[in-house]
Amino acid sequence: MKISESWLREWVDPAIETPQLVDQLTMAGLEVDGVEPVAPEFSGVVVGEIVEVAQHPDADKLWVCQVAGSGDQTLQVVCGAPNARAGLKVPFALVGAVLPGDLKIREAKLRGVESFGMLCAEQELGISDASEGLWELADDAPVGADLRDYLSLDDRIIEVDLTPNRGDCLSIRGVAREVGVLNQAQVAEQACDPVAPVTDRVFDVTLSAPRQCPKYAGRVLRNINPGASAPQWMQERLRRSGLRSIDPVVDVTNYVLLELGQPMHAFDLRKLQGGIDVRMAKQGEKLALLDGTDIELDDTTLVIADSGGAVAMAGIMGGAATAVTDTTTDIFLESAFFDPVCIAGKARSYRLHTDSSHRFERGVDHRLQELAIERATALLVDIVGGEPGPIIVKQNTGDLPQPAEVTLSSSGLAQQLGVEVPAEQVEDILTRLGMGHVDTQRIDDATTWQFRTPSWRFDIAIEADLVEEIARIYGYDNIPSTTVNAALPISGDPEGRLPLSVVREQLLADGFQEVVTYSFVDPDIQRLITPELQAVTLANPIASDMSVMRTSIWPGLLSVLRNNLNRQQNRVRAFEIGQVFTLSSDGLTQENRIAAIICGGAKPESWGAEVGDVDFFDLKGAVESLLSLTGEQGSYRFAADSHPALQVGQTARIEKSGDSIGHIGKLHPALSKQLDISRDAFVFELRLSEIQHAKVPVFQDVSKFPEVRRDLAFIVDQKVTFDEIKQVASNAAGKNLTDLKVFDVYQGKGIENNRKSVALGLTFQDTSRTLTEEEINQAASCVISALESQFEARLRG
Repeated sequence: MKISESWLREWVDPAIETPQLVDQLTMAGLEVDGVEPVAPEFSGVVVGEIVEVAQHPDADKLWVCQVAGSGDQTLQVVCGAPNARAGLKVPFALVGAVLPGDLKIREAKLRGVESFGMLCAEQELGISDASEGLWELADDAPVGADLRDYLSLDDRIIEVDLTPNRGDCLSIRGVAREVGVLNQAQVAEQACDPVAPVTDRVFDVTLSAPRQCPKYAGRVLRNINPGASAPQWMQERLRRSGLRSIDPVVDVTNYVLLELGQPMHAFDLRKLQGGIDVRMAKQGEKLALLDGTDIELDDTTLVIADSGGAVAMAGIMGGAATAVTDTTTDIFLESAFFDPVCIAGKARSYRLHTDSSHRFERGVDHRLQELAIERATALLVDIVGGEPGPIIVKQNTGDLPQPAEVTLSSSGLAQQLGVEVPAEQVEDILTRLGMGHVDTQRIDDATTWQFRTPSWRFDIAIEADLVEEIARIYGYDNIPSTTVNAALPISGDPEGRLPLSVVREQLLADGFQEVVTYSFVDPDIQRLITPELQAVTLANPIASDMSVMRTSIWPGLLSVLRNNLNRQQNRVRAFEIGQVFTLSSDGLTQENRIAAIICGGAKPESWGAEVGDVDFFDLKGAVESLLSLTGEQGSYRFAADSHPALQVGQTARIEKSGDSIGHIGKLHPALSKQLDISRDAFVFELRLSEIQHAKVPVFQDVSKFPEVRRDLAFIVDQKVTFDEIKQVASNAAGKNLTDLKVFDVYQGKGIENNRKSVALGLTFQDTSRTLTEEEINQAASCVISALESQFEARLRG
């Protein structure tokens, strides 16, 4: 929001310079984004009046003007502006004047005619980009007055970036209130004396949606002068606040919005039918807006309607059919309070954003409506004349915001701020902020206060809010930096729980990089990955391709992969730890997951050896190293399975003690094609809770006795997995088996079709003695017999 410093100082004028004022506002939470002068430096420019205009004798597009403004004399100036005319008052740069860009004005001859000065457009003075003609000043502008003094051009524009909770400061009045509190200065409220009605004409108002619009004020103003113009000072204040002058009625409503923070609207009374009805729109109802757009309303939108239909979107924008024009003589002024929840997000849903919606979304003072009507009426009567009627107010008191009573304790204040603020100062600060002092209780050295929030503050509900208010007014710079002195018990870290830091370190050691992706994903992509799960649909998504909550982490990882491949980063190893969200008959379920994706070279590119691409077993190895951190490797197994997003034959279900905890596999080629992923990619996803339960290590003596290894090769059906072989062999080998691994798999010459050779290495060892040859042979025989019985395995010679 942009505000004029000179306008602000009319309300409150502390004895501080601009830099200090700006610093005060920023430190009080009203962050100042920038300060800029209203006009660049120039001198020697006065208010001039064109007394006489004649055609240039030698040029069709030039005029020879006689201009008053330099003492008692009239000077001749050659001008090419199309709006040059007798009686017009304009900026007049005298000979010797210096304009922006160090342009010096000298006597000159234009097509043989002498010119003693220059008549200026706004662009030439650096005021704005307007350059169509001369800058037309007000008819009552004092001829010969210095332009900078007349228009207060030594002013500065302060741009304040307000947080959403400070809607009360979206006006000169609100900022002045803050400055007054910060400097303990008196705020000079603008006089808004009631304007006595001249006519008894009123326009009926009905509140059909009292919860969404608990209060609506209106006033008829008849027989205004549509040809009048807003005064120069008002146009200037609007311009300095970032608004252009349109017509006197609209200018006044915008002026009141900037001054008091109350959005207003003016209807052409003769275009309204019946009476005003504040109601919810009918589904599919049409409305043409002031900006020229035609919209189709839904039944969740609050509208202002008459007997003919909707005439405005409540709190957002008026309709074109009832707009004030240059022929309007009778108007109906509207000033209302709308429930912020009803307006929030509504303008954005129609791709609109207005000054009114910006304020109503954040909350407007519900006691401001009559005051704004009176202020606007007084300005309009002064500018365009007219006959005001009585103010009509319709309200539903039960739906208006009720002030909150908040308790503050001196101990809580000191604990949160780290400094003792005197009780008198606490009461003074909160009282000056508009809080109503309800009660004070003092027991020993402790004080407890109860305050009632003012009608313009919607962001104060708990003690911490009052603490924040005191802190920012007391001054953050006045709060000393102290070391925390408190008894902080150290909670135990259970050894049976694997820290996430260890999980991350393991994956980082395996060459992965951690990524963080949005929990909002594209519903079309999610349906391809988890079609069986019901996703949570967002009521107000930031984009159509981010409209549902993820049921798997894979959509985000696939997006990361695609972005990297599109940027020629062909080797990708990424993981993410985050939540997934699913709907079921029991409601919303949130679960922590860990997932990863790999693609490209198995190792970084090197000159020393050829690097092949990753495969299923590269990712399986990374998962096994992750699971080994739990110390319960034997509880996990990989079982062949199917998954909608993964390729058949390269998909496995990861189980823990027989329960499924996740999946691993190769991305399905059809899915890769749909996502425009040109290379093979492999993914896994696990329930995080299932790998965070770690086995507490128990000390075991290292055996002093030698280990013995037996290598056995079996010919089995090619469908038999190593996991199945391992389970049977381990059970048959007995308690002295300490390790079992596969060291060779062969298919080809000498092996029947549909069968394969699997070579096992079995290691035996005892902790109390050396195993005999007979014990080793007996254990090996048991393994052979078990595999022959279970899988029709045959020992390979």
